[in-house]
Amino acid sequence: MSQLEPIPTVQEIPYLKIPHAEPDIHSALIHRLLLHFSQTASHRPIVVICIGTDRSTGDCLGPLVGTALSKFDHSFFHLYGTLEQPVHAMNLQETLSQVHQKFEDPFIIGIDACLGQSSSVGCIQIVQGPLRPGAGVNKELPPVGDIHLTGIVNVGGFMEYFVLQNTRLSLVMRLSDIIASSLYSAIKEWKRGFTTLVQPD
Repeated sequence: MSQLEPIPTVQEIPYLKIPHAEPDIHSALIHRLLLHFSQTASHRPIVVICIGTDRSTGDCLGPLVGTALSKFDHSFFHLYGTLEQPVHAMNLQETLSQVHQKFEDPFIIGIDACLGQSSSVGCIQIVQGPLRPGAGVNKELPPVGDIHLTGIVNVGGFMEYFVLQNTRLSLVMRLSDIIASSLYSAIKEWKRGFTTLVQPD
């Protein structure tokens, strides 16, 4: 489980926070992701790291996203973290080491749940820079991602472990479905667009 929702900062691409019930949420997420992709070299391998555990309702957002992504054609990206093979506090450092050994200059997308203000519960965020997994429950873990996506699954600030255990699974599943489908669509559009551009006449 990641840090509390971020305080807006000055960035080249401002962070996006959007309620999951917003009618155009898929388009908004895809557009923002493509904006981030456009600032990176097209040859960089895309690696998606979905962080969390299936042992906590609130903290299973990442593995749910990973499992959903695993059902798509992921020749466009490399995936770590599913319900069957989660990436969590115990194996995160090892996973990151494997990624950097296997891929040269990967573009890493971190996925995690986070806690926030009551008015923000149910929102999805796309943020430039790494996420800080475990910060919301006072764990120190290595930062993850060139960009990251988080779903605000519940209210933070008090008894975080208890709050995570008592989070509505229906909300977590809805957020994970939106994140997975939007992320896949954006990666596919980005990779296919570049492939089309470099096709010989």
